[in-house]
Amino acid sequence: MNRRLEGTVALVTGASSGIGHATALELAREGASVALVGRREDRLTDLAAEITGAGGKALVVPADITTAQAAAEAVERTVEGLGRLDTLVNNAGLMLLGPAPSADLNDWQRMIDINLMGLMYTAHAAVPHLVKAAAEEPRQVADIVNIGSLAGRNAYAMSAVYSATKFGVGAFSEALRQELARQHVRVSVIEPGSVDTELRTHNPDVIQQHIVAALGDIERLQSQDIADTVGYVVTRPRHVAVAELLVRPTEQA
Repeated sequence: MNRRLEGTVALVTGASSGIGHATALELAREGASVALVGRREDRLTDLAAEITGAGGKALVVPADITTAQAAAEAVERTVEGLGRLDTLVNNAGLMLLGPAPSADLNDWQRMIDINLMGLMYTAHAAVPHLVKAAAEEPRQVADIVNIGSLAGRNAYAMSAVYSATKFGVGAFSEALRQELARQHVRVSVIEPGSVDTELRTHNPDVIQQHIVAALGDIERLQSQDIADTVGYVVTRPRHVAVAELLVRPTEQA
């Protein structure tokens, strides 16, 4: 393999499962040292052991990035422990679906806190380090990759606030891209369609049944499909920026 990220450091939020777990492994395979950020320290520790066992380098950073202080501390621990920061993958997220009129407002707040504010807090803390890395070897470019959603392009019944957060991710990403482009910090948003992860299991059984019925028997994306997409985006030449990329199952309407 061309270890195209050799000498760089990546931070992945929500690394304890699903897309974050697969992305951390993918970036490590490309040669990056990886900071693993999430709330479930036991899973992060197992992932770090997998990465180091394959000859890579990983740092476990248990954190709940829904506060600005915690997000900033996660970034600082990454830089202190691994020496720099070249790539930020904002993957942590929560999808709590259901009818808006009868929704638990705490669920709305939880999604806003992690899907939108946590992403923005982490990006804000990371930008100075990314600007510095982009001015240096080995790549002279840095990346923020924000994981959005198909629901950030199309709003659907039962997903009003989830869609609102993901629309917000798209808007934030594009505005930030424009602000950082001349400093060679690329900002990308990847928008997956239906991915077979534990995300839907955070919902009550009746909502999970609704999700399954809506999708039918299509072959869904796997976490590795999105990890591959992240790997593609961050290994483009310095002059190439993939600002937005929608990835959906072939059969998804």
